[in-house]
Amino acid sequence: MRAPLFSKLMGVMALCACAALARAATGDVPAPVQVAPGVYAMLGSADAVAPANRGIVANNGFIVGKSGVTVIDTGSSYRYGRAMIEAIRRVTPLPVQLVVITHQAPEFVFGASAFRDAGVPILAHQRAADLIRERCAICLKNLQRTLGDEEMAGSRVTVPDRTVDATTRIDSGGRELQLLYFGPASTPGDLAVLDTATGVVFAGALVSAGRIPELRNEQIPGWLAALDTLRAMNPRVVVPGFGPLVKGDGIMPTGTYLRELDAAVRRAYASGAGLTDAMRTVQVPAFRHDKLYAIAQPQNVQRLYLQLEKLENPDKQ
Repeated sequence: MRAPLFSKLMGVMALCACAALARAATGDVPAPVQVAPGVYAMLGSADAVAPANRGIVANNGFIVGKSGVTVIDTGSSYRYGRAMIEAIRRVTPLPVQLVVITHQAPEFVFGASAFRDAGVPILAHQRAADLIRERCAICLKNLQRTLGDEEMAGSRVTVPDRTVDATTRIDSGGRELQLLYFGPASTPGDLAVLDTATGVVFAGALVSAGRIPELRNEQIPGWLAALDTLRAMNPRVVVPGFGPLVKGDGIMPTGTYLRELDAAVRRAYASGAGLTDAMRTVQVPAFRHDKLYAIAQPQNVQRLYLQLEKLENPDKQ
């Protein structure tokens, strides 16, 4: 009985060793997962940014066409951007021809500097490009404090050099893509990227799966409308900004959370609850087990409460 057990243990150890070597070879970057012909997603942990995960928490990916590659979002550091380039090279020898940034959140943009150094043009919505220029220096300092100078070495604010201001159809790398703009939603300049050949959508900040969204620059009515429009398009697969791949109605929990949060904050405000009490008591129970709930829920309550307060007292500073 010992020999088979020993063999099984050795087999498990060998698999673990191979996995460890693979992670070391790729710098712990998520392996590209082919979700449709020529379409690859690289899925982060969806946790809060921390030294243990090296900031690799958001999703990104790339689309391989006949003549080149289009990258969607670039991770949180120059190091990740370089590792992403290497991961793409292991899939295809074709050159990266374009990077599309879906929005300006730090977990998605700081790898862009590695692509800029490789001479790749970077595209975003005009408003997202403006916010990167105006605000991302602060985000970079925050990431440097959290992850350390070594992890963030080489990372810098990289403003997109190409912009769009509406839904736009492009040919990139011999692949027809739609850059979808639904108006101000989770941010003023959200883009989603649709690969028309396969029906795969990279949804960026519009969709979060198993992780509550962090409200930063949102317009909730526009966000809800964007989700409804996206769902009506019946995409084959959606790559959310955070969390696992979803299909069909899998994009709608984000909207459910937003509606229930907004209604709960309005009820608390109308009842006369103070900000501190609201941050402590306003809950969205169905989402308690989603990632970031304990951290982001009170912050989201605070943001919506202060918006209501400002509407009622526009002169209050």
